[in-house]
Amino acid sequence: MKYIGAHVSAAGGVENAPLNANRIGATAFALFTKNQRQWHAKPLSKQSIELFKQRCNEYGYKPQHILPHDSYLINLGHPEKTALQKSRNAFLDEMQRCEFLGLDRLNFHPGSHLNKIPEETCLKTIAESINLTLDKTTGVTAVIENTAGQGSNLGHTFDQLKFIIDHVEDKNRIGVCIDTCHAFTAGYNLRDKKEFNQTFNRFSETVGFTYLKGMHLNDSKKDYASMVDRHESLGDGFIGYDPFKWIMKDDRFNGIPLILETPDDERWPDEIAQLRKWI
Repeated sequence: MKYIGAHVSAAGGVENAPLNANRIGATAFALFTKNQRQWHAKPLSKQSIELFKQRCNEYGYKPQHILPHDSYLINLGHPEKTALQKSRNAFLDEMQRCEFLGLDRLNFHPGSHLNKIPEETCLKTIAESINLTLDKTTGVTAVIENTAGQGSNLGHTFDQLKFIIDHVEDKNRIGVCIDTCHAFTAGYNLRDKKEFNQTFNRFSETVGFTYLKGMHLNDSKKDYASMVDRHESLGDGFIGYDPFKWIMKDDRFNGIPLILETPDDERWPDEIAQLRKWI
């Protein structure tokens, strides 16, 4: 079964995210559990936690169909010790917030070397950051999102994702989220059916679908292999409609949150309805 939704607003409190997801006809959703552009936030109140759980239960949102996203400020591969520790502290807080909400996964961008350290050193630092956080938490899977490779961002190849996973000690609590826009602009062609199949066969062989814990369904404002991260509404970008039709008809993408991060939130109900028609 396909679980389709969008990254909805949690303005006014995390308890509002399930309401916003239900309003657009979503069967899955993503959210920020705090302001994504600030390092610190007030702890979640007991009232917000209880109301969030109550509304998720009321509208049928199970933990495995909710894909929270951490702060954009966090860089788990930061080359500088003080900044790295700041990111690790923030990531731990994000994981603990998921624990409090009863969520079982946290989506995050792996990190950047900032042109100051070798790529492999940065990837090992990312894995070490994950290990340290998993040791201090329970029940929440760290879900690495592939990147477009913009700037010094790592995680834009399946081999890099595998390298991180290989260096994570608890393989039961590590996963991957594939963003279609990021994959496409990183150099994985999705537009042609043959190329689409080759891309996901390669993913299967390199990383493995057992690690796939979510997807971001986005078209791209930038062309193939541009290594630029700019999302577009479905069908309006360089990817086009076909790959999303193929995903909807492919059982390998069943049972995980399939999340829109397309730029026009007024189109989300129609995009969700269209995706559902293609199943």
